Amino acid sequence: MSASSASSAASSAPSAAATATADAPPHAATRRAWMAVLAHTPRAELEAALNRALHGTTPPAYDWLRAPETGLAMVRGRVGGSGDAFNLGEATVTRATLRLREPAEHAPVGVACHLGRDRKRAELAALADAMLQLPGHARLYADLIEPLSTRLDEERSAKRAEAASTRVEFFTMVRGD
Repeated sequence: MSASSASSAASSAPSAAATATADAPPHAATRRAWMAVLAHTPRAELEAALNRALHGTTPPAYDWLRAPETGLAMVRGRVGGSGDAFNLGEATVTRATLRLREPAEHAPVGVACHLGRDRKRAELAALADAMLQLPGHARLYADLIEPLSTRLDEERSAKRAEAASTRVEFFTMVRGD
Protein backbone atom coordinates (compact mmCIF):
# COMPACT_ATOMS: atom_id res chain seq x y z
CA MET A 1 0.00 0.00 0.00
CA SER A 2 1.43 3.35 -0.93
CA ALA A 3 1.75 6.14 1.60
CA SER A 4 -0.93 8.19 -0.17
CA SER A 5 -3.44 5.34 -0.27
CA ALA A 6 -2.70 4.49 3.37
CA SER A 7 -3.28 8.06 4.45
CA SER A 8 -6.50 8.33 2.43
CA ALA A 9 -7.69 5.06 3.95
CA ALA A 10 -6.94 6.38 7.42
CA SER A 11 -8.69 9.68 6.80
CA SER A 12 -11.84 8.00 5.47
CA ALA A 13 -12.15 5.41 8.22
CA PRO A 14 -15.80 4.39 8.48
CA SER A 15 -17.35 3.89 11.88
CA ALA A 16 -17.51 0.34 13.14
CA ALA A 17 -21.26 0.56 13.61
CA ALA A 18 -21.76 1.52 9.97
CA THR A 19 -19.86 -1.45 8.58
CA ALA A 20 -20.32 -4.33 11.00
CA THR A 21 -22.64 -5.42 13.75
CA ALA A 22 -21.26 -6.23 17.17
CA ASP A 23 -21.07 -9.96 16.38
CA ALA A 24 -20.10 -9.85 12.70
CA PRO A 25 -16.51 -9.84 11.48
CA PRO A 26 -15.23 -6.46 10.32
CA HIS A 27 -15.58 -5.43 6.72
CA ALA A 28 -12.29 -5.51 4.77
CA ALA A 29 -12.36 -1.74 4.14
CA THR A 30 -12.90 -1.07 7.84
CA ARG A 31 -9.96 -3.30 8.79
CA ARG A 32 -7.75 -1.68 6.15
CA ALA A 33 -8.66 1.75 7.56
CA TRP A 34 -7.87 0.86 11.18
CA MET A 35 -4.62 -0.81 10.15
CA ALA A 36 -3.61 2.41 8.37
CA VAL A 37 -4.38 4.38 11.54
CA LEU A 38 -2.32 1.93 13.63
CA ALA A 39 0.58 2.10 11.13
CA HIS A 40 0.69 5.92 11.24
CA THR A 41 0.42 6.29 15.04
CA PRO A 42 3.65 6.78 17.02
CA ARG A 43 4.49 4.14 19.65
CA ALA A 44 3.96 6.24 22.78
CA GLU A 45 0.59 7.44 21.57
CA LEU A 46 -0.49 3.94 20.51
CA GLU A 47 0.56 2.45 23.84
CA ALA A 48 -1.29 5.12 25.84
CA ALA A 49 -4.42 4.85 23.68
CA LEU A 50 -4.47 1.05 23.96
CA ASN A 51 -4.11 1.24 27.75
CA ARG A 52 -6.99 3.76 27.93
CA ALA A 53 -9.15 1.64 25.60
CA LEU A 54 -8.62 -1.49 27.72
CA HIS A 55 -9.90 0.39 30.80
CA GLY A 56 -7.32 -1.14 33.13
CA THR A 57 -7.87 -4.75 32.06
CA THR A 58 -4.97 -6.86 30.90
CA PRO A 59 -4.63 -7.49 27.17
CA PRO A 60 -5.54 -10.99 25.99
CA ALA A 61 -2.88 -13.70 25.76
CA TYR A 62 -1.43 -14.42 22.33
CA ASP A 63 1.08 -16.56 20.51
CA TRP A 64 3.52 -15.30 17.92
CA LEU A 65 3.09 -16.49 14.37
CA ARG A 66 5.87 -14.13 13.31
CA ALA A 67 7.66 -12.23 16.08
CA PRO A 68 8.46 -8.59 15.29
CA GLU A 69 11.22 -8.46 12.72
CA THR A 70 12.88 -5.60 10.88
CA GLY A 71 13.79 -5.68 7.22
CA LEU A 72 13.85 -3.65 4.04
CA ALA A 73 11.14 -2.96 1.50
CA MET A 74 11.61 -1.49 -1.95
CA VAL A 75 9.95 1.90 -2.38
CA ARG A 76 8.67 2.54 -5.88
CA GLY A 77 7.87 5.88 -7.43
CA ARG A 78 6.30 7.27 -10.60
CA VAL A 79 7.42 10.23 -12.64
CA GLY A 80 4.73 12.87 -12.30
CA GLY A 81 2.60 10.49 -10.26
CA SER A 82 1.31 8.73 -13.35
CA GLY A 83 4.38 7.82 -15.42
CA ASP A 84 6.38 4.63 -15.52
CA ALA A 85 7.21 3.09 -12.16
CA PHE A 86 10.82 2.99 -10.99
CA ASN A 87 12.68 1.77 -7.89
CA LEU A 88 13.29 4.80 -5.69
CA GLY A 89 15.18 3.06 -2.89
CA GLU A 90 14.72 0.92 0.20
CA ALA A 91 12.95 1.72 3.45
CA THR A 92 13.26 0.02 6.83
CA VAL A 93 10.02 -1.69 7.91
CA THR A 94 9.00 -3.77 10.92
CA ARG A 95 6.28 -6.39 10.79
CA ALA A 96 4.64 -8.76 13.25
CA THR A 97 1.90 -11.39 13.24
CA LEU A 98 0.21 -12.90 16.29
CA ARG A 99 -2.83 -15.03 17.13
CA LEU A 100 -4.98 -14.55 20.20
CA ARG A 101 -5.36 -17.65 22.36
CA GLU A 102 -9.09 -17.12 22.98
CA PRO A 103 -11.52 -18.00 21.48
CA ALA A 104 -9.64 -21.21 20.73
CA GLU A 105 -11.59 -22.28 17.61
CA HIS A 106 -11.65 -19.00 15.71
CA ALA A 107 -8.83 -17.01 17.25
CA PRO A 108 -8.20 -13.83 15.24
CA VAL A 109 -4.81 -13.15 13.72
CA GLY A 110 -3.38 -9.66 14.16
CA VAL A 111 -0.96 -8.23 11.63
CA ALA A 112 1.13 -5.05 11.73
CA CYS A 113 3.63 -3.43 9.41
CA HIS A 114 5.09 0.06 9.72
CA LEU A 115 8.05 2.14 8.63
CA GLY A 116 10.95 2.11 11.08
CA ARG A 117 12.56 -0.31 13.52
CA ASP A 118 10.22 -0.18 16.53
CA ARG A 119 9.39 -3.79 17.43
CA LYS A 120 7.19 -2.90 20.41
CA ARG A 121 5.10 -0.63 18.19
CA ALA A 122 4.55 -3.53 15.75
CA GLU A 123 3.55 -5.78 18.67
CA LEU A 124 1.03 -3.22 19.97
CA ALA A 125 -0.46 -2.65 16.51
CA ALA A 126 -0.79 -6.40 15.82
CA LEU A 127 -2.44 -6.92 19.22
CA ALA A 128 -4.88 -4.07 18.57
CA ASP A 129 -5.66 -5.47 15.10
CA ALA A 130 -6.44 -8.92 16.55
CA MET A 131 -8.57 -7.48 19.36
CA LEU A 132 -10.55 -5.36 16.90
CA GLN A 133 -11.53 -8.56 15.05
CA LEU A 134 -13.22 -10.04 18.13
CA PRO A 135 -17.03 -10.02 18.35
CA GLY A 136 -18.24 -6.90 20.09
CA HIS A 137 -15.29 -4.81 18.88
CA ALA A 138 -17.36 -1.62 18.40
CA ARG A 139 -16.46 -0.25 21.86
CA LEU A 140 -12.73 -0.86 21.34
CA TYR A 141 -12.98 0.75 17.89
CA ALA A 142 -14.66 3.83 19.39
CA ASP A 143 -12.15 4.06 22.26
CA LEU A 144 -9.00 3.34 20.25
CA ILE A 145 -9.26 3.97 16.52
CA GLU A 146 -11.65 6.93 16.35
CA PRO A 147 -9.57 9.26 18.60
CA LEU A 148 -6.34 8.28 16.84
CA SER A 149 -7.94 8.77 13.42
CA THR A 150 -9.25 12.19 14.44
CA ARG A 151 -5.82 13.26 15.67
CA LEU A 152 -4.14 12.05 12.46
CA ASP A 153 -6.73 13.92 10.35
CA GLU A 154 -6.10 17.12 12.33
CA GLU A 155 -2.35 16.72 11.85
CA ARG A 156 -2.80 16.23 8.09
CA SER A 157 -5.08 19.27 7.87
CA ALA A 158 -2.54 21.42 9.71
CA LYS A 159 0.22 20.28 7.32
CA ARG A 160 -2.00 21.02 4.29
CA ALA A 161 -2.82 24.48 5.64
CA GLU A 162 0.86 25.21 6.25
CA ALA A 163 1.76 24.09 2.74
CA ALA A 164 -1.11 26.09 1.25
CA SER A 165 0.11 29.26 2.99
CA THR A 166 3.36 29.07 1.02
CA ARG A 167 1.67 28.54 -2.35
CA VAL A 168 2.70 30.98 -5.04
CA GLU A 169 0.46 31.83 -7.98
CA PHE A 170 2.25 32.69 -11.21
CA PHE A 171 0.56 34.83 -13.81
CA THR A 172 1.79 35.43 -17.33
CA MET A 173 1.31 38.63 -19.13
CA VAL A 174 0.41 38.47 -22.79
CA ARG A 175 2.41 40.98 -24.68
CA GLY A 176 0.39 43.05 -27.10
CA ASP A 177 1.85 43.72 -30.50
